[in-house]
Amino acid sequence: MKKKHIGSTFEDFLKGEDICEEATGYAIKRAIAWQLAEVMKEQKISKTEMARRLKTSRAQIACILDPENCSVQLDTMQKAAAIIDKRLVIKLENLPRSAA
Repeated sequence: MKKKHIGSTFEDFLKGEDICEEATGYAIKRAIAWQLAEVMKEQKISKTEMARRLKTSRAQIACILDPENCSVQLDTMQKAAAIIDKRLVIKLENLPRSAA
């Protein structure tokens, strides 16, 4: 059977550039921020209301929802998820073994 794709994967490229972990972190933050924003829209929760419920500022909510801001602490993300009746799930997975 012929291979459809030849060459390395995008993940291999990121590793070669030594930015795989950083890129993964940004991707995770971007996904969580998007999910939070979508649920807030569905539940008609404004940033101001979310800030009130989290007992924080609207500026902090903007940081939580900013996909580029990776400095938001994990406990803050967990609290934000709980406010919208969600649970933040993080797990460790084995890295794929290299075919060396």
